[in-house]
Order: sequence, then C-alpha cells, then structure tokens
Amino acid sequence: MLVRPEEPVARLRALRAVSLRTENFADSADFYHEIWGLTPVEKDRDAAWLRGSGPEHHIIELQQAERNGLGKISFAVGTPAEVDEAGRRLVKLGVPVLAEPGRLDQIGGGYGLRFVDPEGRLVELSCNVEAVVAQDPNGLSAVPRKVAHVVLNTTDIDAACDFYTGVLGMRISDWSEHQMAFLRCNSDHHVIAFNQAEWTSVNHVAYEMPTVDHFMRGIGRLRHNGITPLWGPGRHGPGSNTFSYFADPAGLVCEYTSEVEQIDEDAWLCRVWRRTPELSDQWGTAGPPSKDARAHMAGKPDPGYLELVRA
Repeated sequence: MLVRPEEPVARLRALRAVSLRTENFADSADFYHEIWGLTPVEKDRDAAWLRGSGPEHHIIELQQAERNGLGKISFAVGTPAEVDEAGRRLVKLGVPVLAEPGRLDQIGGGYGLRFVDPEGRLVELSCNVEAVVAQDPNGLSAVPRKVAHVVLNTTDIDAACDFYTGVLGMRISDWSEHQMAFLRCNSDHHVIAFNQAEWTSVNHVAYEMPTVDHFMRGIGRLRHNGITPLWGPGRHGPGSNTFSYFADPAGLVCEYTSEVEQIDEDAWLCRVWRRTPELSDQWGTAGPPSKDARAHMAGKPDPGYLELVRA
C-alpha cells in the first residue's frame, strides 16, 4: 500500500508533453501536422514527435499501437538534483520506478526518470530537455502553443487525486461535483483533470491557442478541411477556458482551448461546481456534450503500461 509522504517527491513546473498510442498512426501524424497545426520534429515508421509554437522540444508523441491509449505523461522539473531526489523518494514510497534518474535516451534528450502511477500510467519527470526558439505568439497562424491539459478517465477519482496531490504535489483547483477534479502544478487552473469512469483511459488532450482569435481560426481551419467539432465552441465553467473538441483519425479526442484561468495561490479557494449545461458551457453556444462526444471521450479500456509490457 502506498504511504502518503510528508511532502511531495518533486516540484512540478509544467506539463511538458503527452505521448499517445494510436491505431491509425499514418493518418494521425498527417492530421496533427497538416490540419491541427503542429510542426514535425522527427518521424520514423511507427512514431512521430511534433512541437507547438512554444519553447518545448515537442508537445505530442504518436506511437503506432493495436489499441488507442496513453503512452506517457511528461512533467518538467527544475534540475537534475531534483530528479535524483524524486527517484529516492519514489523508491522509498514503493512506487514502481521503471527508469532510474539519468540521461534520457529519447528524442529531445534531457535528464529524468519514469515511474508508474497506481492505475498503470507511465509518468516522466525531466529537465534539461533540448529547447527550441518559441515562435511569434502574435502571428496570424493558428498554431497551438503547448499542451494545455490532459483529462484522464479513472476508476477511483479519490485515489488518483491523493496520488497526484500527495506524491507529486499538485493542487486541486476545482471539482465538478464528485465527477471531475481539476489539478494544477503552476498558475494554470489545471494541467490534468480526472474524470470518474467505468475504466481507465484517455479522455482527451487539450492544446492551448495564444488568443481567442487564434482559437477561432483553428476551428475555421478544421471546418475548411471538412472536420466539424464533436462539442463546441464554448467556454467552460471550471477553468473559464474556451473549448472546441474534435476526433483525430484514430478516434482520440483533441481540444483547442484558450484563456485558461490563472491562479493566485494566496487567494484561490477551491469550489465545487454543479454539473449543469450552463456551467459546462457559459456561452450557451455548445450546450451539453452529445452522446457521440461522450462515447469518444470514454476511450477504450487501457490496461496500463506494465500490462502492455507483459503482453
């Protein structure tokens, strides 16, 4: 049984990147570059790495797989010493560490470690990853700047929140009743959210646009390519961010968002939002999500990293 530590194993600076397993790698790689707006960093036969307009080396990795699912979540920490200390603390807590602190043999390099959370998700803490020059955020091109957040379906929302707050030091910004929890590691209202569900899976990945204008231009680009939203556009209650959800060629859900609420740690009070249409969409333009949108967001049951390796 995991013992809740007296203090977190590390200070997370940001959500760096998300890796996704996809049943339709070739079409998905083309989609995220040519239509979604990301820039390819590197690509081989069954994997691709793409960047946004921000300073991260890449923000999404796609891996060919037999079933859609989560490959990895990557968080930024400050220094190699912090990675080393996190490794010692994770081992002491009995958390399975799959890659001990050291140089990362991956695209973009860096120094880090990898471990598995209680539901089998692979999590990476890294620093000194190869940096790139950020593009002009005020340009007219509707290019996502970064991964804004990832929403994960969980079979035990309380246990998930306990791990990510107690072990990783995240803070709960808000609840949507006892159905969703929104967690932050910096001033962004949330970089991860957990959704209580029947099985563990990826709900969706959100990509931040610099402004509402860029957000709407992005939606327009998808419409010009014959792709309409699963849900949106609208503006959420928790986080106050704009949203428009789409399905990629493999059926994984991706979201354009902007203007996520910024948190003042000394003044913020967590609240519980009621799950009503007017709070899920403050603009009233999107209403509640359709059955089709909910079905896509449910994803496919994900056995977790360790089970996939054993298979």
